[in-house]
Amino acid sequence: MSARHPIIALTGSSGAGTTSTGRTLKTILEAAGVNTVMVEGDSFHRFTRDEMSAIAAQGRFGSANHFSLEANHIDKLEALFIQYGLQGQGRFRRYVHNEDEDLIDAGYQPGTFTAWDPIVPGTDCLFYEGLHGGLSVPGFNIARHVDLLIGVAPIVNLEWIQKIYRDTHYRGYSEEAVVSTIINRMEDYVRFIVPQFANTHINIQRVPTVDTSNPFIVREVPTHEECFVIIRFQDYRQIDMLWLRNSIPGAFSSKRDTLVIPGDALPLAINLIIKPWALELIMNGRGLRQKLAR
Repeated sequence: MSARHPIIALTGSSGAGTTSTGRTLKTILEAAGVNTVMVEGDSFHRFTRDEMSAIAAQGRFGSANHFSLEANHIDKLEALFIQYGLQGQGRFRRYVHNEDEDLIDAGYQPGTFTAWDPIVPGTDCLFYEGLHGGLSVPGFNIARHVDLLIGVAPIVNLEWIQKIYRDTHYRGYSEEAVVSTIINRMEDYVRFIVPQFANTHINIQRVPTVDTSNPFIVREVPTHEECFVIIRFQDYRQIDMLWLRNSIPGAFSSKRDTLVIPGDALPLAINLIIKPWALELIMNGRGLRQKLAR
């Protein structure tokens, strides 16, 4: 962790909703005048899309899927967090998704990477969104470098529904290919993704109120109005639960460290819970950097 150069991380599985949650928080920070460097976990994948397809064709997909450590530059990710925390510097790149029109227009092919570039000096915080922001395993401890770690973990059936819908509608995959990916990743999902949610300061979990018992036949993602969101705090003593219940219509506490809200109230909850926490870290960092600059 670093008081001068804070790191905020959203961690969660593919299709969990980290991107949409991250987009909401990014918009809030930008509106507050925060200069943020955005880092996507996908940019630390070791292989391009074509290289991953070749690995799958050789029957090695199970040990080299994107959840596994072998398929990612975990060492580079931890090195970035260390260097940013110490100096506000580091190097990162971008992974080119099918929907990244700006990169495609610049000549990059979907499924490839941009070059490794240095972080522009003067940023207020590093904001990571991806698969391994809370990883803690022998040899690597990403979680210990993060000042505010947020887990996004819908119940698994909903997570699979969201992934199938996204990958078939927006990324061009067949449903059979997406289901195969889910199956091949399962061991590494259990080993490397799920344990991260024990390290988070806040967990956000969507729970549908409609039937998702067979996620492989559901053709529509449950709407926000058809879900509750469960928010669990690592240290509930830092949270004014009574104030939150009174501030968010329909909210209630299921345990002393857990707040339950209507699904469509998540942006409001981010504003009330995560925004002030993040801004406090960022303002403290600015103050410390200004003192050192005198």
